[in-house]
Amino acid sequence: MILETVSTRRSGLRLALVVALLTAVADQISKWVILDHVMDPPRLVEVTPFFNLTLGFNRGVSFGFLGDGAAGPSLLSGLAVAIVIALGVWASRTNSRAEAGALGAVIGGAIGNVADRIRQGAVTDFLDLHAFGWHWPTFNVADIGITGGVGLLLLHGWLQGRRTPAAKGPQQACP
Repeated sequence: MILETVSTRRSGLRLALVVALLTAVADQISKWVILDHVMDPPRLVEVTPFFNLTLGFNRGVSFGFLGDGAAGPSLLSGLAVAIVIALGVWASRTNSRAEAGALGAVIGGAIGNVADRIRQGAVTDFLDLHAFGWHWPTFNVADIGITGGVGLLLLHGWLQGRRTPAAKGPQQACP
């Protein structure tokens, strides 16, 4: 039983690391293609009536928050590395492949954005969704990994909570 749990946990960590690697590599390749091949020179590329490619650089976190100041990229990169380590520990302790995969997506997205901050002091964003004159803030493949991974973690937690009945007081017969 103990060996099975250790093996399952190692399997979860391996899955998280593979998903993290795939997410970070896909993010960096997509940014390389955008920067060196599509947005040279920078311009608006209309892909569909609701989706554009638009080059942007985010010096902060979500929606540019904490983007001012010279220490921003270093501070945010350090925080992201600490979060990646904590998520790696979580992945090493989980018995759930779904949870491990979701953690890997978050880890990979964080690594992809940290690589940008270290290399250029800002995160490259280029995906622009819009409707009825309203534009969602520009984002990238790493952001998709982070958001999707967090969404999957929330869904997994919700589903686990539904499977495990909460401790309730003594059951009473219905009148």
